Amino acid sequence: MAEYRIDELARLADTTVRNVRVYQDRGLLAPPRREGRVGLYSEAHLARLRLIGQLLRRGYTFANIGEMFEVWERGGDLSDILGFESAVGDAWSDEIADYLTLNDLRGLFGKGVTPRTVKRALDLRVIERDGLRFRVPSPRLLNAGSELVKHGMTVDSVLDIAENLREKIGDVAEHMVRRVADHIVSEHPSITGMESEEIAEVSGLIRHVRPLAQQAVDAVLAQAMAEHLNDVLGEQFAQDMEELYDGSAGSRGGESAVGTS
Repeated sequence: MAEYRIDELARLADTTVRNVRVYQDRGLLAPPRREGRVGLYSEAHLARLRLIGQLLRRGYTFANIGEMFEVWERGGDLSDILGFESAVGDAWSDEIADYLTLNDLRGLFGKGVTPRTVKRALDLRVIERDGLRFRVPSPRLLNAGSELVKHGMTVDSVLDIAENLREKIGDVAEHMVRRVADHIVSEHPSITGMESEEIAEVSGLIRHVRPLAQQAVDAVLAQAMAEHLNDVLGEQFAQDMEELYDGSAGSRGGESAVGTS
């Protein structure tokens, strides 16, 4: 289970460290687990923090939100409620974020690292600013890009791939989440009115969907890659074979003509 320092928690929830502390002071957010002098926050904290942000954007006050959470927690077993919030806020990957300097990036991507490509990578959230260094949310994605660059692709081409993936996979993810949410709402019209057993059931469903979604994406991507590789490279290979055959046939014809003269 992932844990976050307060600055990383705030970044993931699209808020500020100051706001996190304010929510804690007002009793809207539970205190973190302490490890020495460092406070560590869980996925349940992240889910609660995102929910607070959504309610604030709807125009509710801190007092309103506090009352809502009080009613919500009074209606069910606290451990089940925290389990539900954790299921919603859990990281969908076991990756641990990495941190790199600009020189590190240049070591991975060479001369392709320019102010323009760095800005583009920031816009795509492939990297994030963290003071004088960069936070890498997905080292696997960055390493895949660096391997493609080592094989001769440009950084811009790799970023094109990342941008396309972000757009297409984002649409797929939203569709899958909405379908699962539709199913949950059809079975449980009021999430906050669920019994303890129902909360546990929905939490289990959310957790079960995660690996299934990743398996489905992997399977479809593998099939599509095979089809497109065959279409694109197979067509080019067939064309090259035709040119090779035509050239060979022309050469043999010329030799025959010389031999009969």
